[in-house]
Amino acid sequence: MRGKIDTSMDRAIGTAVSPLPTGRKSSARTALIDLKEPARNMLSDCFRQFGIESVILSGTADERLRKEKFEACVVKLAPAAQPVLESARTSPSNSRMVIYGLGGSAQDALRFSKYGINAVFREPLERPAALKLVRATQMLVLHELRRYVRIPVITEVSLAISGDSRRLTATSIEVSSGGMSMRSAEDLTAGQSVEISFALLTLPRVWVRGSVSWRNEAGRAFGIRFDPQDERRLRIKEWIDSCVEG
Repeated sequence: MRGKIDTSMDRAIGTAVSPLPTGRKSSARTALIDLKEPARNMLSDCFRQFGIESVILSGTADERLRKEKFEACVVKLAPAAQPVLESARTSPSNSRMVIYGLGGSAQDALRFSKYGINAVFREPLERPAALKLVRATQMLVLHELRRYVRIPVITEVSLAISGDSRRLTATSIEVSSGGMSMRSAEDLTAGQSVEISFALLTLPRVWVRGSVSWRNEAGRAFGIRFDPQDERRLRIKEWIDSCVEG
């Protein structure tokens, strides 16, 4: 796995984002935890444009996450993030909150993958990219997901190629009940049959068959469509349903 995770959320986000009119009533809160200016101000403005209020937390952030309800949080991907993430995921109110990482490499994001990092704001932080990421994930934060749900989540995925002894590793981008998008430098082609395995927060490691449905060479991203005959995919659907209901 090389370089930093690309948070453009391939095929899920438009090529440009127009700012929304300000003044929308906030119906959700995101905690900005120990962030420095100007990143704090920029992210506050990005969330506000999508009707999401930002709350600045520092010092006692882990304690407040245990006691207060937030729909999302942004935390710097550094060793100090571990107690904060632990508090969030063990809190009855925030166990299913959307977690954004700030900065860090692909390895940093995967180091915290057991906490279910949903997406990462890359550094240096740029307003157009930040707006694009918030736009792609706002429905999850606002609990307004429609019938076809894609959950952004970063975790390590193992792939076994049918008829090939290779075992490949990729990093997930999004998962739905019908498939998963991910990123890898490995060479894959559309139509290849695979079996993938991964774990997601409250979902223990699951194996499921599928096939490569598309490949973006430039972005090293590709999509896997789950085999509809493989009943193991139902565990993934149940996990997604629980995220939406939560």
